[in-house]
This record gives sequence, C-alpha cells and structure tokens, in this order.
Amino acid sequence: MPEPDFGPWRARIESALDRALPAATEPPQRLHAAMRHATLGGGKRIRALLVYAAGTVFGAEPAALDAPAAAVELIHAYSLVHDDLPAMDDDDLRRGKPTVHVAFDEATAILAGDALQTLAFEILADAPFGDGVRVAMLRELSIATGARGMCGGQALDIDATGGAALSLAELERLHAMKTGALLRASVRLGAIAAGAADAQRPTLDRYAEALGLAFQIRDDLLDVESDSATLGKTAGKDAAQAKATFPALLGVVASRERLQGLAAKMSAALAPLGERAAALAALGREVVERRN
Repeated sequence: MPEPDFGPWRARIESALDRALPAATEPPQRLHAAMRHATLGGGKRIRALLVYAAGTVFGAEPAALDAPAAAVELIHAYSLVHDDLPAMDDDDLRRGKPTVHVAFDEATAILAGDALQTLAFEILADAPFGDGVRVAMLRELSIATGARGMCGGQALDIDATGGAALSLAELERLHAMKTGALLRASVRLGAIAAGAADAQRPTLDRYAEALGLAFQIRDDLLDVESDSATLGKTAGKDAAQAKATFPALLGVVASRERLQGLAAKMSAALAPLGERAAALAALGREVVERRN
C-alpha cells in the first residue's frame, strides 16, 4: 500500500496559518513580522498533520480541522521562539534561518511568542463548532501547554541541564511533558473536532504517548549523529550544554533499540482502527525515520 500523500494537508496548514497571522504591514509591524518569521515557511508540521490524521479516522473533513491544526502549530512556534532565547537554550538557528531574537531582538521575540500563544486560543475560541466542542479543545490545549505539560517539562529540562543525573523514568516523564503533551493534544484535538467517542481515546493515547517519546529519542539521536545544515538548527548542543538525553543516559545503540520498540507500540495501538489509521501509522514512521 503506498504511503499517504501529506502534501495537500501541508498546503492547507500553511494557508491557514498565513490567513490567521496578522499582516507584516499592519502595526505594530515589527511584532507582526516576527510572528510570521517564527511560523511560516518551515517546519515539518507534524502536529498539524496529526490533527488532520486523527480527525479523518473519524470522518471529519479537512476544512473542519483547519482551526485546531493551526492552533497547535502556533503553540509550537511560540514554544520554539521562547526555547531559543538566551535565557533558555540560547540558539541562533531554527528551521534553517536566524532565530527570532537574532533576526529581530529579544524583547520582540518574547512578545512574538506571547502573541502566537494567545492567537492559538483565539482561533480555537472562534472555531466553527458547538460550545461544548470548543471548550473541550480549549481545555485540551491549555493542559498540554501549561505547568502539567510543555511549560512544566521545560522547567524540568532546565533543572536537569548541566549534568544532573536523571533516571530513565524521570527522563521519560520530562519529555512526556515537554514534547509529548502537545503531540498527544494534537491527536486528541483531531478526534474531538471529529466527534469521536470517549471510548476511542485510550487507543489514540497509547499511540500518541509512544509517538511523543519516539519523537524525542529521534531528536536526541539526530543531535548526536547529524549536522546543522541538515537539521536546520545547531547540532551537538545537547552534549555541549550537558543536557539530559536518551543517548547520554542509555547510549546510542540502546536508544535506537528503544526507538524501534516504540515504533512497534504505535503499530499495535493503531491495529484496532485498521486502514482508517493509515495516515497516523505513516506519521509514526515519519517520526521514527526522520532526518531533521
């Protein structure tokens, strides 16, 4: 069976983001230009693709999924802008171009990240769904991005940077929050938008939890094995900053084995959904095999 073609969905999300973002010519122009710099023209769009893939499992049309897909990409863009700041990961390169605080300035980068985050919730609040669906989506995204999710995981990552020893369970918890929570929310948002029954959530969650961990392990391996030109961001920074990573804790070989085990978990989780889950399965393979 041929791999699904994600080109049309990638085109949809790029168009949806372009429409959602303020024009760079509108005041305050510097802020708006920074928001567009951070969001458009780059990125794998994995989170948006997960929204479309999960929604179509349950019969949703792509047009009905544009709002939650745009929302998760805006949250992701905001997180990258703030992660790259000197006070955080201090990076100069993102998606093959200067990071926002380099291309503009630190203050503008902070404000751009804040504005991207709030725009994500505005889009969901205005999405063409009933009130109950909108509230459910807003709650899902709020939890994934706050202290119980992405922000909390980032705080744990900062605490562990510099050589602090973590157990495997602690490292997995850190990344389940920092990376996995938004990926899981992307899958859940697609299902919520499609009106999926609550009974379907455990199947999707098992897939999403394995995918989130696989994404981070692959990210850690690429930082060790790849180069900045391929990655579009600075390679080798994890070791330079003594970050807690899977290769540092387990070694490269064991990390690869763990990655393959997670690939098998994703396949097993999706098996009950059959061919309807072909796009989710393909995204799982893309995460495991990606080169940047």
